[in-house]
Amino acid sequence: MLDEFNLTQTSAGSAPFAVNLSEVPVERWTGSGPGAVSWQTVLGGAHTPGRSLTAGVAEVEPGAPDRTFVHRHDPDELYFVLSGTGAVVVDDRELPVAAGSTVFVPGGAWHSARNTGDDVLRILYVFPVDSFDDVVYEYRDGAPG
Repeated sequence: MLDEFNLTQTSAGSAPFAVNLSEVPVERWTGSGPGAVSWQTVLGGAHTPGRSLTAGVAEVEPGAPDRTFVHRHDPDELYFVLSGTGAVVVDDRELPVAAGSTVFVPGGAWHSARNTGDDVLRILYVFPVDSFDDVVYEYRDGAPG
């Protein structure tokens, strides 16, 4: 995919690139009950290089069962809400969110995002790691299906 950008190294050791979200595969969790969570990793994924940052966009559909997706991982994570309304629960503290909200999730904290509205909750996520593969997820109630 990135070959089309004719990448060359800069003096900093990385090549600049641009990728459109529509070019990145969608990955999905489905749980028991309505709704789903999907995400697309646009930096630091299998199809895009990363260096010290991994980022993407997650979507939480209305009615997605948030209890299924409670998880933690070692790296810190940043959420920036692009659209929709919801709540991010971090170590049992519920934080209401809407478009423009930013949430810092400390590494090791149990967390999940819940959609409280009628529209899709879209969240930009960022990890301070080279690759999404460097983020090892642990689930409170077992891995989602």
